[in-house]
Amino acid sequence: MKKKILLIGGGGHCKSVIDVIELENKYEIAGIIDKKECVGQDVLGYKIIGSDDNLEDLRHHYSYALITIGHIKSAEMRIKFFEMLKVFGYVLPIIISPLAYVSKHAKIGEGCVIMHHALINSNVVIGQNCIINTKSLIEHDAIIEKCCHISTGAIVNGGAHVNMGTFYGSNATCKEYAHVSGFIKAGSVVK
Repeated sequence: MKKKILLIGGGGHCKSVIDVIELENKYEIAGIIDKKECVGQDVLGYKIIGSDDNLEDLRHHYSYALITIGHIKSAEMRIKFFEMLKVFGYVLPIIISPLAYVSKHAKIGEGCVIMHHALINSNVVIGQNCIINTKSLIEHDAIIEKCCHISTGAIVNGGAHVNMGTFYGSNATCKEYAHVSGFIKAGSVVK
């Protein structure tokens, strides 16, 4: 029997994560948590069953949750919900698309989602609560600290270090062993 999981956030990123969860086929989506005014609506056939005010009570029924709020301008909301879910005792699993490649020599933190066709090579360390988005490449020995978003088609080259909360835009590339922080625009080259 599949474990039931709550998804926190019902926007565009949630839709992409639903696709990954359905394909991975390890969890059954029990419902989505979003704003109070959205309760009763559905996202790709899954009901929005409550708001963050309900998370403590819902913990009596569900053990697993995943943050499906996107991260562009700031990681603040993802960090807030990660801390809240941990206080309430939820388990935040690692979700990996079967279409992604993750080296057995990589370490992935709890609450991360690895999207379709992402490639994570050997000796990579990814902290908690990260989004490794579609077709991104994380090369050997790179470190991605917690609460980062590595966007679609982005390349983090070997030995690079991406600091906590960084947004690393679509098709951005960094030089090997670069230190990266903050908001990296789409298409940027970080030296």
